[in-house]
Amino acid sequence: MNTFGIGGASAENELKALKPLETNIKPIQKEEYKQRIHKVCELMKANNVKALYVNAGTNLLYFTGTHWHASERLVGAIILPNEEVHYIVPNFEIGTIQDFLEIEGTIHGWEEHESPYALFFEVLKNNNITQGEVQLDESAPFSIINGLNKEVHSFSIEIATPIISECRMVKSKAEIAIIQHVMNMTMVVQKATARILRVGISTKEVENFIHEAHKKMGAPAGSYFCIVLFGVDSSFPHGVKSPKNLALNEIVLVDTGCQLYDYISDITRTYIFGEANELQRKIWNIEKETQLAAFNASILNNECSTIDDASRVVLEAHNLGPDYKLPGLPHRTGHGIGLEIHEYPYIIRGNKTKLAVGMTFSNEPMICVPNEFGIRLEDHIYMTTEGAKWFTEIAHSIENPFNI
Repeated sequence: MNTFGIGGASAENELKALKPLETNIKPIQKEEYKQRIHKVCELMKANNVKALYVNAGTNLLYFTGTHWHASERLVGAIILPNEEVHYIVPNFEIGTIQDFLEIEGTIHGWEEHESPYALFFEVLKNNNITQGEVQLDESAPFSIINGLNKEVHSFSIEIATPIISECRMVKSKAEIAIIQHVMNMTMVVQKATARILRVGISTKEVENFIHEAHKKMGAPAGSYFCIVLFGVDSSFPHGVKSPKNLALNEIVLVDTGCQLYDYISDITRTYIFGEANELQRKIWNIEKETQLAAFNASILNNECSTIDDASRVVLEAHNLGPDYKLPGLPHRTGHGIGLEIHEYPYIIRGNKTKLAVGMTFSNEPMICVPNEFGIRLEDHIYMTTEGAKWFTEIAHSIENPFNI
């Protein structure tokens, strides 16, 4: 095979060789959580928002450092414009949640037979807030909105997406450092994965290897997610029900990431196992050209939509598409990344959000060729005062993806 770094090694030997990367990165510190609270409160005051509710999950984590999974029991925090934080928690969980709090606040408990929604409004009333706009984070389930609206109140309940996204879209230096590290970890895993490929290997075997490799690299939970596709299966962006085993001269698509200190990596590499035919090479090269066009459109103060537009200009010049038609790009060009694998800003047509320093997002204008294969090269960008920067070295060629 005229390929570089693809095949020829055993999974056992590759796992043995992996070890965590040296780093001095740290989890997000308490002072940064305080800064986040301050920023969101300034936005609340500017928009005359009387209270902001963040539900258990990534928004509660982002603002308060509290790790807590959402469930049918309401657990969350009310943030007031004066920077006070009021937690609402089932009484039997108070002892547990106190161990998780990074930001101090008053804890208000409710018993199993009581209404946490009544307690919500009681907290506001006790803080002299009786009317006006209250915002809820968009991850809060409808059951919470429904529960609040069944109570008698004089508030306007609105979605908090504009305020929360304005905070979360702009990453701090500490956040970017963590994301850079997890991207570096996954890139090592991607390279090791390519080396273990052989004719007949199953996607499950590759996925298991990637999971263990992420652990060896220092991600305690292993892979955060993993998509491995061979041949025609790669034409389905997120996979198929019964993936095929690898055959010679087939396209290999590996999309995976891990999580450390709550932040996530996400890298896709697509390459040939064997000899590329004319169509495979042509589409791979167009994919790289499209990805570079998207990167070049990633200019400070440009709207996010201009990146997606730039992708489609290239594709249409090669008679692909237009729009979402196949063969072509069936989805948006990218998505933000941070505490969640898909978050704001979304790199999609019509998104007028302007690129700002600290934004981090994927660049993955996948090309799907029905009944043949798909090519996805996914790398992530972070915006600096000097412009766009890659987190990782981009793919080199279809036979030599890692520039060996």
